[in-house]
Amino acid sequence: MKRTSDGETVFAPLPVSFYEPCADVVAPALLGHWLVRKTGAGFSGGLIVETEAYLADDPACHGYRGRTARNAAMFGPSGRAYVYFIYGNHWCFNAVCHREGVAEAVLIRAVEPVFGIEWMQKRRAVVKARELTNGPAKLCAALDIDRRMDGAKLDDVSSPIFIACNPKREEEFAALGPTIRTTRIGITKVADWPLRFYLGSSEFVSRRASEPKRA
Repeated sequence: MKRTSDGETVFAPLPVSFYEPCADVVAPALLGHWLVRKTGAGFSGGLIVETEAYLADDPACHGYRGRTARNAAMFGPSGRAYVYFIYGNHWCFNAVCHREGVAEAVLIRAVEPVFGIEWMQKRRAVVKARELTNGPAKLCAALDIDRRMDGAKLDDVSSPIFIACNPKREEEFAALGPTIRTTRIGITKVADWPLRFYLGSSEFVSRRASEPKRA
């Protein structure tokens, strides 16, 4: 993120090639980059601080049993958004990975809000600041992410939502690291697979591992 001489915010989206590896490679690589929601009031979003990978041979993955109308975006092409509804009340946002036809994605579990915070607070009023976006459903509520974003191109700055490169990512890691690798949350199948990643010093992580291991 940078600003032009007239104060305009400029983002450089991550390229499609970033998402072409397997989801368990992309998941930790997304940490420290920007999740950006384009709104009528400007940009809103912040640092990605927690992710979960879902793989093609993973019984917990939505695409494990094949393509449906609900999970079609998950089958690619890569670099697209996969947004789904759960528990009859919440939305979750994912970045689609791997080659087209292979259902893999990374769930964005938590974001540390940095810009457009007032816009988020109007959509999700909380007492404690850390509760604004410290969970997948919470960040979707705060950023007004829903089915309209399903299939959105994450490499396109004109999309309603995209993921942008953070040129100061190494500095963020120095402040918010180390990267922790642990098991996923809220699933019953293969719950022991270590496919959740987070920045260990971020206060916006949804839940910390009881026995954290560095990635």
